[in-house]
Amino acid sequence: MAAMLNKQGDGTVYFGISDHGFVYGQMTGHETLQVLAQAFVDNIEPKIYPTIKVVPVDGKECIVVQAKGINSPYFAYGRAYIRVGESDKRLSVAEIESRILSKKRLFWEKEQSAKPLTEISESEVKSYVRKAQAAHRIDFEYIDVRTALNKLHLLEGEHLTMAAEVLFCDDSQMEIQAAIFAGNDKMTFLDIKQFKGNLFGLRKQAELYINSNMKWRADLTESRRKEIPEIPVRAISEAIGNSLCHRDYSNPKGNEVAIFKNRIEIYNPGLFPEGIEPEDFFTGHEHSVLRNPLIAETMFRSRDIERWGSGIKRIHDECTENGIKVEFIRRKTGFVVLFNRPAWIEESDINEKTTQKTTQKTTQKTTQKIILLLKENPTLGRKEIAEQLGGITESGVKYHLGKLVREGYIKRIGPAKGGHWEITKP
Repeated sequence: MAAMLNKQGDGTVYFGISDHGFVYGQMTGHETLQVLAQAFVDNIEPKIYPTIKVVPVDGKECIVVQAKGINSPYFAYGRAYIRVGESDKRLSVAEIESRILSKKRLFWEKEQSAKPLTEISESEVKSYVRKAQAAHRIDFEYIDVRTALNKLHLLEGEHLTMAAEVLFCDDSQMEIQAAIFAGNDKMTFLDIKQFKGNLFGLRKQAELYINSNMKWRADLTESRRKEIPEIPVRAISEAIGNSLCHRDYSNPKGNEVAIFKNRIEIYNPGLFPEGIEPEDFFTGHEHSVLRNPLIAETMFRSRDIERWGSGIKRIHDECTENGIKVEFIRRKTGFVVLFNRPAWIEESDINEKTTQKTTQKTTQKTTQKIILLLKENPTLGRKEIAEQLGGITESGVKYHLGKLVREGYIKRIGPAKGGHWEITKP
């Protein structure tokens, strides 16, 4: 039982069934259940109080003991174990220490932030509520910031929680380091950026940075030209979302995005749970171990992450379907999702490029960026788009928006003020 609690936070033990599934049945006397309950209570630390029932299995009576617990590590007879397959593995001193530290971090989300309520980005909260309503995962309307955060359990009394700070404060401790390197190591970099802001804004910036700096090729086999990225955009988005959701926020080190010549790495300073391998999630049957349950629940409601524990499987499946090799790597300081870049022909190797083709490619790249921004925040105006893209004027944004409308990729819903954009083509 202690091993199962340490593995996934719940456990079920049957008495009267062999390891191979043969039902023997379990004889019970007047005090059997009481004695059994006392044995669990006396010999497992921290204390658990299991549910014990007699149930019929294949016509024979068996005893079923069920328990849940969030106070890992659990010790049975003074020793800590974890369930691995069909056996119980004893936890090492280092693993026990790591779990104790992790337990302390669980309370980080609910600690009071020093930020006042006025530091919350109202536009981000409004955008969030709209997305969560569209996903049918909240059933309340936006009234004001305080009401919305209270309904999301992100307030402690009158104070913001640390979870609320990182989710919705533009001036938070959150940051992402992003860089492009000339080769396959970190000796020479071609570009380096530092993104700051709230969690949702950081995700947009990181996705835009990767999507703008990886290769795209044109598929002309169909009637309409189709732009295909070297790494699936959905897999990139999932990896960035997971890295922000599951990072260790008590660690001052930031998340990282690194684009090398042969790979793209997304790093988060959060150790992968002990006793579980990334490959265990490929089947979709493994239980998620939540480091930041408040943040995870908030992101789930807006569909910024999907079902808990499904992220690694979704990344793996998306890359497998597109012929991309992806690796999930444990490091001593955190966890990395590594996308191996396919060996596409470099642009410099293509001869006789015309100015017209170059201009066309630049235009396509700009419109792709605008569509990505509008997918994340349909209420953006020309000024906000220009600021996020950089290197383009509001007039330039107006031109590209008009082009996208004429070609049927987007349409405007509602007035210039108070309305929003709708993506009409994928």
